[in-house]
Amino acid sequence: FPLTRLTQKKVEFQWTDACEESFQKLKQYLTSAPVLALPTSGGGYAVYCDASRVGLGCVLMQHGKVIAYASRQLKRHEQNYPTHDLEMAAVIFALKIWRHYLYGETLEIYTDHKSLQYIFKQRDLNLRQRRWMELLKDYDCTILYHPGKANVVADALSRKSMGSLAHLAAIKRPIINEFQELVESRVQLEIDSSKALLAHVQIRSTLVDDIKEAQSKDS
Repeated sequence: FPLTRLTQKKVEFQWTDACEESFQKLKQYLTSAPVLALPTSGGGYAVYCDASRVGLGCVLMQHGKVIAYASRQLKRHEQNYPTHDLEMAAVIFALKIWRHYLYGETLEIYTDHKSLQYIFKQRDLNLRQRRWMELLKDYDCTILYHPGKANVVADALSRKSMGSLAHLAAIKRPIINEFQELVESRVQLEIDSSKALLAHVQIRSTLVDDIKEAQSKDS
C-alpha cells in the first residue's frame, strides 16, 4: 500500500506514480457504491472469525451484507496459544470490538475450528477459557463450523502483518487527520484502543459533484 508506507517513520515523503494510482483508486472507491452497509435493528448478525500465527481477523455481517472488518496482530503472550485458544481468541476479539452491535442481539459465529462448536459442553477448561466462557454467556450466540476455504476474508485479515495492514493501528498520524478533513463527515472512522480499525462508509450524493468540481479547477 504506497499511501500507507508514506506514514511510516523515517520514510521520505515522495509522491510516486504508485501513490498517485492508489489515490485515484481511493477516490473511485469513495464515489462508488458503499462497500460497508449500516446495521439495522432486528438481529440477523453473523460473525466470521479466523486466526493465524500472525494475527486475528473477523468480519461482521447482517442479512448477507458486510457491516465491518477488524483485524489485529497477536500479542506476545498470544503467540504461545494452542490453535484451539487462538481461534477462540478471534471470537472473543470480535465480540468485544463489536459489543455495541451484538449485545442483546441473536447472532451466529462462524469459525473453521470444529471443536469450538462444543465449547459450551466441555468440562475441563483452563482459567483463560473459563474467563472467555463468562463473556460468551453475555451474548445470545451460536458457534457454527465454517470451512476455512469458504472463510477467505477473515482468513486473509488474520494473516496480514502489521507492516502491510491498512488499518494504521490507533496512531494518529498527520495523514489520517488530513484524510478526515478531506472527507469531512462522509466517512466516519472509529479507531479502537485495541489497535483495530472499524470503518463505516456512508457516501452522500454531493461527494461526486465536489470531486468533479475540484478536478475541473485543477485542469
